[in-house]
Amino acid sequence: MRKLTFGMNLSLDGYIAAPGGDLGWGVPSDELFQWWSDRVEATGLALYGRRLWEAMSSHWPTADEHPGAAPEAAEFARRWRDMPKVVFSSTIGTVDGNTRLVTGDAVTEITRLKAGDGGPMDIGGATLAGAAMRAGLIDEYVLVTHPVLVGGGTPFFTALDDRVNLNLLETRTFPGGVVLTRYETRR
Repeated sequence: MRKLTFGMNLSLDGYIAAPGGDLGWGVPSDELFQWWSDRVEATGLALYGRRLWEAMSSHWPTADEHPGAAPEAAEFARRWRDMPKVVFSSTIGTVDGNTRLVTGDAVTEITRLKAGDGGPMDIGGATLAGAAMRAGLIDEYVLVTHPVLVGGGTPFFTALDDRVNLNLLETRTFPGGVVLTRYETRR
């Protein structure tokens, strides 16, 4: 069975985006950017909700072609393009690159993907991850907490029907006071 991880940058008050979708508070240090890049390299399959897919696919497919692109950004762009992806959406009609579109029930498809062969899976996007959380499909949570309070926006955690007990796997500090914590779901 494949492992499913939900990991994103979030504010100290628990939001992955501030009101209006603002992400400007979460600019990573070089060290954190490399950590995210290495994570993409190790991902067997990435699962995206529509909004996160649109944000990522509007920049990363050609980021290495931009004049003056930093070597780290070029490496991330290549890794991101190469990583197999599944986008869950009922409102977009097509996706491109190394990506497949799923318009049906996300929980059913994620359950099927978890039961299959392959490397670890990452899930991103608040709505999609929330559905997977409520269905008990997430095996690991990676919180990359930035020292900022944004006061509202898109929360990292969704409302749950039942408590989910976790075990701490790792803590790590990055420049700028950013703290990574990794937890596994206690089954």
